[in-house]
Amino acid sequence: MKDSKILNFILIGPPGSGKGTQAKLLLKKFPNSFYVSTGQLFRKLSGEKTDVGERVKHVVESGGLPFDDLATTLWMNEIAFNLKKNQRIIADGFPRRLQEAKDLDAFLKFLERKENTYFLLIHISEKEAFKRLSKGRVFKKGERVKRADDDPEDIKRRFRIYRKRTIPAMDYIKKQGRLIEINGEQSIENVFKDILKAIKSK
Repeated sequence: MKDSKILNFILIGPPGSGKGTQAKLLLKKFPNSFYVSTGQLFRKLSGEKTDVGERVKHVVESGGLPFDDLATTLWMNEIAFNLKKNQRIIADGFPRRLQEAKDLDAFLKFLERKENTYFLLIHISEKEAFKRLSKGRVFKKGERVKRADDDPEDIKRRFRIYRKRTIPAMDYIKKQGRLIEINGEQSIENVFKDILKAIKSK
């Protein structure tokens, strides 16, 4: 990877692919980075005592998805008010649909970062996602807590949404030559090694 340009990395993948985990590893590798996570932004918003916050909280707790344009508004606002000129962007959880990918491209073009932004698509099968998520990997005081999105039917629904909405967005990015595909069905360490290897020449 050349030091003369700031590269930005956006991690995408189906439910259970570990994109958030890999984003945090990249943050350790490249500390001068600004991290944006759609999931974190929604969780933060759901804690606000506002009309939108309370509606989002209800949707998130029931395992649903807030309306699409809200995600775009949140991460654009987060980047606009916090990203420093010399920082790289490391993000996960967006774009989740084609229009979001186009909106993100327009925003990155405005920031003069479009050509230096790469999308890391972490592939795992639905079977692997089900195996990971159905374990309910959330613990509270030593007790396993099932989340709404750990429900088997919800996992299937989220995967259907991923195939229907997110895959077309990734196809759009792939045609531009900015998509890096990673085998996510490995150990966390090996996935990260593959990511570093893939971005080294960028």
